[in-house]
Amino acid sequence: MNNFQYKRVSSPIAAITELAKDPAAKLVAGGTNLIDLMKYGVMSPDKLVDVNHLNFNEIVKQDGSLHIGATVRNAVASANADVLKYQPLLSQAMLSGASPQLRNKATMGGNLLQRTRCGYFYDISAPCNKRQPGSGCGAMGGYNRMHAIFGASSSCIAVNPSDMNVALTALDAVILVTGPKGDRKIPISDFHRLPGTHPELDTTLDRKEIITGIVIPDNAFAANTTYIKVRDRASYAFALISVAVAMELEGTTIKDIRLAMGGVAHKPWRLKEAEQMLKGKQASVENFKMAAELAMKGARAYEHNAFKLKLAPNTMIQALKTASGIKA
Repeated sequence: MNNFQYKRVSSPIAAITELAKDPAAKLVAGGTNLIDLMKYGVMSPDKLVDVNHLNFNEIVKQDGSLHIGATVRNAVASANADVLKYQPLLSQAMLSGASPQLRNKATMGGNLLQRTRCGYFYDISAPCNKRQPGSGCGAMGGYNRMHAIFGASSSCIAVNPSDMNVALTALDAVILVTGPKGDRKIPISDFHRLPGTHPELDTTLDRKEIITGIVIPDNAFAANTTYIKVRDRASYAFALISVAVAMELEGTTIKDIRLAMGGVAHKPWRLKEAEQMLKGKQASVENFKMAAELAMKGARAYEHNAFKLKLAPNTMIQALKTASGIKA
C-alpha cells in the first residue's frame, strides 16, 4: 500500500474543498472496498478524506419518501423499522450481500460506489481498461464466468457487484449529491454507467461531488417483494445472477411491478419491457415465462458465462413466483 495523507472533515464543504484541490484524493467512510483496492495496488490515492463525521446518518420517513443518509451503515439500514415496513426489498438485498462484519462497516454511499470484482481489475499484472485505460480487457478473451451478458462493450465486460444497487434500481431511488455547483438529484437509473469506451468511469458523479443521501419514493410494493441471489456459496459471495422484484397485486392481477437484475451488466439492469408486459396481466407461471423471455432480448454470452443465458430467466421466473405467492 502506498503512503497517503489522511484528512478528517466535519462538513460537506470541507470534503468538497479537499476533493477540489487534490485530484488524487478519495473519500473514505467504511472503506470496505477502497482499502482492499489500495492493498492490492489497484488504487493508490495520495490522500484519504474521511467523511465518517458528516451528519448524513439518519433514516427519515417524510414527504412521501424514505430518506437514508449516505453515512448510514448497511447493517443499520437493513434492520431499520421504516425500511422493513415501507421498503423491505432494500433490506432483503442488503442482507444477501457481504458478511455481517462488512455490513457493520459499509455505508450506503460507499455501497453505491462499489467497484467491480472482476479478477482482471484486481490483478495489476493483467490488462484492464477500467484500471488502466487503453491497456485492453483481459476478461474478453480470458476467464469470464462472472461477467456481463448485457450492455458490455469491446472495452469492458465487468459487472456491478452490489446487491443494494439492484434493489434501489427496482425501487426508482434517487441519489442526492452536492458539489461546488450546489445540490442535485440523480435518478439511480442515470447514476451508474455502461462501460462504452470509458469503463474507468463507473458513475455520472463528478469527481468533486459527494453523495449525501438516497431517497426512495413511496410505493405499494411492500407486501410482494423478493430478492433472489444465485451465487457459488451461500455466504459472502457475489452474484452470478440476482433478481429484484417488487409488485402490487389486486387479487391475482399485477397492478404495478418493478424488475431489476444483478450480475449481468456494468450497472444494475432494469427490465422495463418485461415490466410493461406484466402490468395488468394475471400472476401466472405462463406470463412469468413470457416476461423472462422478453427480458433476455439482446443478451450476449462469452466463452465461460453462457450458462447465464439460462440461469438468468430461470431466476427471474422463480423470483416472480416467490413475490406473487405462486407455488406451482
